[in-house]
Amino acid sequence: MNKFEEITISSEPIFKGKIISLQVDQVQLPSGETASREIVKHPGAVAVLALVEDKMLVVEQYRKPLERSQIEIPAGKLDQGEALETAARRELEEETGYHGGEWKHISSFYTSPGFADEIVHLYLAENLTQGQARPDEDEFLTCELITLEQAQQLIREQRISDAKTIMAVYAWQLYRLTGQIGG
Repeated sequence: MNKFEEITISSEPIFKGKIISLQVDQVQLPSGETASREIVKHPGAVAVLALVEDKMLVVEQYRKPLERSQIEIPAGKLDQGEALETAARRELEEETGYHGGEWKHISSFYTSPGFADEIVHLYLAENLTQGQARPDEDEFLTCELITLEQAQQLIREQRISDAKTIMAVYAWQLYRLTGQIGG
């Protein structure tokens, strides 16, 4: 047993939606005491740092939880049983029309491990071919190419403010400096 491990005593489902579910677990702490943990379950997601002629492909869309538009890299949730790179390719093509190219896994990271199990798998895509976007019927977005300097300015302005896109910008900056990305 890990010295910090919390043992689940019981788990109560609270909500099951199309994308997430919420459960409340009663756990035994390492001290022997008990506590309650609210946990959001998520199927996981993919995100793509797509580079086209040294510009990053981004989409702008309205994010209801923030009550504003955001500029982000293309991303989306995994379908059950879907391979990670397959999902990344699908999301990029649906949102932007770009496809093909060379792909490399950069990193996988948890978005909010204090209350959610969502993991995002970040990919680099280069040497892409432009095609026709096919966003989901409830997705309204625009697509554009931006420079690293524009991305950095958008971060300062908080028009880019989500972790996956900020991480992609920093990975891109490192890639430009070292020629290396991901592991």
